[in-house]
Amino acid sequence: MDKHESISLPAIKCRQKTGEERLSFFGSDAGCCLLDFWKWCGSNVLSNAVRGKFAEFIVGIAVGADLKSVRDEWGRYDVLGASGVRIEVKSAGYIQTWGQRKYSSVSFSIKPAVGWNAEMGMYEGKPMRHADVYVFCLLKNKDQDTLDPMKLEQWGFYVVPTCVLDGCCGSRASISLGALRKLTDEVGYGALNDAVEEAYSRQYNQ
Repeated sequence: MDKHESISLPAIKCRQKTGEERLSFFGSDAGCCLLDFWKWCGSNVLSNAVRGKFAEFIVGIAVGADLKSVRDEWGRYDVLGASGVRIEVKSAGYIQTWGQRKYSSVSFSIKPAVGWNAEMGMYEGKPMRHADVYVFCLLKNKDQDTLDPMKLEQWGFYVVPTCVLDGCCGSRASISLGALRKLTDEVGYGALNDAVEEAYSRQYNQ
């Protein structure tokens, strides 16, 4: 096919897999399953790339998201709550997987972005913050020996309506933890859903 040839392909719809699906080579079993791949690439929850997706997952649990669906890599927001709230999730931590001489400085991306239209296969519109609410997730444990992202009490959450970020930060690309603490208080996992719903109300009832 010529690289300039026009094609029309619909967006691919993906269903959630079980992990038991086998890899094959011309019909012969290749000796491993999809779960083996998941364990290989996703076991290090502390790594920046995996931790961010894990943060989306735990926020999804808290707000009653449909976790039987498949994560949308190109979505305009990260999580859709049971009440319809669109949530952007950002994560950070003091401890990284590499050797450190000091704890990491905490900041979060809040950069406005152009939306992706999956059906058309193109970016469209002006840069903006597409979610209703931002949830900033901080893995706050500073003890490497006890650090465990799956212990949800080790996370702190900062929930901010998008209108507040737009008003205070404009087109800024990031926000420091200190600046974030001036906008909202930290909540624990048990209070996360209520904080999201409160911020959602503030977003549309200013």
